[in-house]
Amino acid sequence: MKRITHLGLAVLLTAGIACAAPKASQTFTGKISDSMCGLKHMMPGGDKTCTQSCIKEGSKYVLADEAHNKVYQLSDQKAAAQYPGEAVKVTGSLKGDTIQVSSIEPAK
Repeated sequence: MKRITHLGLAVLLTAGIACAAPKASQTFTGKISDSMCGLKHMMPGGDKTCTQSCIKEGSKYVLADEAHNKVYQLSDQKAAAQYPGEAVKVTGSLKGDTIQVSSIEPAK
């Protein structure tokens, strides 16, 4: 009986460690947008102007992935601020709908 209990605890411990391990880094592509507009900008002047205006009003930078119709929150707002309205490649791990950003660079 003790042997089964020890085996069960070992399995649970291993599963717990696997769940707690950080998720692998992924690459996401899209445009740096704002949390108010997301996938579609409404202001005249283009994506960059709209994004900058919405950020000034309190929105946060997001990654708008039009190919998958998805908007991701970004953990690193300073890095995103370099690319408002631009196509980018974001590397990081996904936790819920937030990318824990490792890097952001222009898409090629």
